[in-house]
Amino acid sequence: MYWDANVFLGLINSEPDKIQECEEVWSEAQTGQFQLVTSTLTVVEVIYMKGSPKLDPAKRPLVSKFFRAEWITQRSVTRAIAELARDVVWDCGIMPKDAVHIATAAMDRISEFHTFDDGLLKQGAVVVAGFKVKVTRPRGSEQPRLPIV
Repeated sequence: MYWDANVFLGLINSEPDKIQECEEVWSEAQTGQFQLVTSTLTVVEVIYMKGSPKLDPAKRPLVSKFFRAEWITQRSVTRAIAELARDVVWDCGIMPKDAVHIATAAMDRISEFHTFDDGLLKQGAVVVAGFKVKVTRPRGSEQPRLPIV
């Protein structure tokens, strides 16, 4: 599963409207049920996201610990991902940073993308170079998975 930066923030900040969903998926990843994948862009993005206050510097050790967890895989923003993201911006009208995340998921053939971003959630799914990335709020493997219509 791919996690957008705002999902990590929901967990790091224990945001009341997000924490339960985040903790469920995080716990399953900890037990080895799957890997969480994110872009290296997330490491910086969680510090100061548009529309959110800057993360308290006292959380520096917590943030470092999160991104060193063995159940998280980080993908670098390569030229191929950047070019794919550019196409996502042009073809789908998605903002550049979000397009980098979507392109990273598509490049790794990750079909489930977790986010709290309303704009992305409204998309429901994004087709990138013929690969469909489903966009949902975080959900664990125990929850029923309904097809996107």
